Formats: sequence, C-alpha cells, structure tokens
Amino acid sequence: MANLVPERLNDFRVYKDGGHLVGVADLQLPSFEAMTETVRGAGIAGEYESPNIGHFQSMKLTLNWRILNENFASVMAPEVMSFDCRGANQVLDAASGVYSQVPCRVFVRGVPTKNDPGKMEKGSPYDGSTEFEVSYIKIDINGKTLVELDKLNYKYVVNGTDYLAGVRKALGM
Repeated sequence: MANLVPERLNDFRVYKDGGHLVGVADLQLPSFEAMTETVRGAGIAGEYESPNIGHFQSMKLTLNWRILNENFASVMAPEVMSFDCRGANQVLDAASGVYSQVPCRVFVRGVPTKNDPGKMEKGSPYDGSTEFEVSYIKIDINGKTLVELDKLNYKYVVNGTDYLAGVRKALGM
C-alpha cells in the first residue's frame, strides 16, 4: 500500500469560457457555508444549528490580477461566465520516493459582482481583483467528481450521493 503525501498545488491555469486567462495571479475558491436555522423547544436540551441540506449562503469566486489587460475587462460584463480552473496537485509516494502530479479541476459558473482594478505603483503589480457570485461549482480530483453544487437546478452531490434528489422529487422536478 502506497504512503501518499499530498504536498502542494504545483501549478494551475484558469480558462474563461474555453480561453486561457493570462494575468491571473491567483484565485480564492468559494466557501461552502450551509444556510442554518436554530432549533430549540420542548424535548431539546438547549439549542443547535440545523443546516438546510443542500442550501448554501452566497458563494464567491475571486480572481486576483497582476496587471490590467483585456482579460480583466472581459470579466466585467454583467453576464454568467464559466471558469475551468485546472491544477496539478503534487503528491509524493513516501515509500518509493516518486513524485506524481494528480489532476485537479474546479469548474465554476457565476456572474461578476465586484471589480477592483487595484493600485498603480511603479514596478509593482496592480493587485486588482474580480469577484463572482457562484451558482454552480464542480470539484474533480483525478477524474473523479467529489462535489457538485448547482443552486439553480437543486443538485448537491458529494461522493456520488445527491442530497437534493428527494427535494426535487417532492417538488415535482
């Protein structure tokens, strides 16, 4: 049995609607923060936060830019855009001492909600950013889908289990 040590993201590229985005310094992936409600009352010793299964707070994808260019301008249109974020996760097999690169893909769909061109300073990057409200995200590692969330179509799949299938059925979808 291999002793695999996941070390780092070796490198990545971001593709907007099929084209490579040049100038992206890095990106911040969205957080999955469940919508919750406090449950309390008779028969409960205290209270607890109960998640509304498959429903999440606002989710943001942030692209951080080194420079201003055509790609920065292309993400300012008030339209739904797709981003295919592809990475190579560096993994060490501690038993053999052999490194491998495991494909990581995060596919996101959203609309821009904030554009910050950054700061102009001689000899420095602009450090601008663009924020997107995420309506869809899918995370694949080594070709296997780990998580898929489609807010607009009531789909929330984790490791092959669709936690909103019952909701879709109850709603006649």
